[in-house]
Amino acid sequence: MGLPQSISSLLPKYAAVGAQLAELLVVSAVVYILGRYLLEPAVAWLFARRDLDPTLTRALQKTLHVGVIVATLAVGAAAAGFGGLLGGSALIVAALTLAVGFAAQDVISNFVAGVFIVQDRNFTIDDWIEWDDKAGFIDDIGFRVTRVRTFDNETITVPNTVLATTPVTNRMSNETLRISYTVGIGYDDDIDEATRILLAAAADHDEILDDPEPSVRVAELGDSAVLLQSRFWIDNPDREEFSETRSEYIRTVKERFDDTGIDLSTTTQHELSGELAVDEPPSSRATDQE
Repeated sequence: MGLPQSISSLLPKYAAVGAQLAELLVVSAVVYILGRYLLEPAVAWLFARRDLDPTLTRALQKTLHVGVIVATLAVGAAAAGFGGLLGGSALIVAALTLAVGFAAQDVISNFVAGVFIVQDRNFTIDDWIEWDDKAGFIDDIGFRVTRVRTFDNETITVPNTVLATTPVTNRMSNETLRISYTVGIGYDDDIDEATRILLAAAADHDEILDDPEPSVRVAELGDSAVLLQSRFWIDNPDREEFSETRSEYIRTVKERFDDTGIDLSTTTQHELSGELAVDEPPSSRATDQE
């Protein structure tokens, strides 16, 4: 028994569509493999040879990967004869564009913010940043979010628009960083002697710079203590060096105060702040300068 005439007439059409789909898959697979495993590694090798900024490199590589996917779909559709499928209906195209526009508002705004972040030379991979009482190192800047690794080795996913519109302190954008430490001494203690100890402790530390030179100022007269603020600078700052230098300095000051009998049992106030060097161009994203 033969097939009904209506079905028989449809078979060539189904066969043609099947052939188009097969051609779409084959061509798309070839284009994707060439782009993903030939073009992308070649571009990555070229970037490595030119020693480009890692933040810019990652952004360009991600852009290239998206371009490979778009090219895969476009070339595959064109080769299979599907290139004009949506082009014949302006109404469909307009409706899809409007729907995608509404659905992707946040995505687009985060993408644009990410572009501005990537081109900012004061905002790069591995930088130590602080914003909204949060802090960490930049691990990755994506099209939608920036991933920040906290000091507890947790990962915070931050929308790019947040970092683009919120004041962000970058403590590594310049070559030097100032550390301030405030200590309270008794009213009967010798301010000059305490000042000498604070300056000597800075001068004896290998990581503390001589230029700009350390300084000590009387910061405040508290209810039960005279508050002295010591300021000194470190070079090529990072979180580990920042913490270690501060800790070692405080330890040395405590031991020398004990040796000279300066009273630290009164009310004391410890403040820690980082400030960008005044002789370096300040970051446009830093907000904690005095």
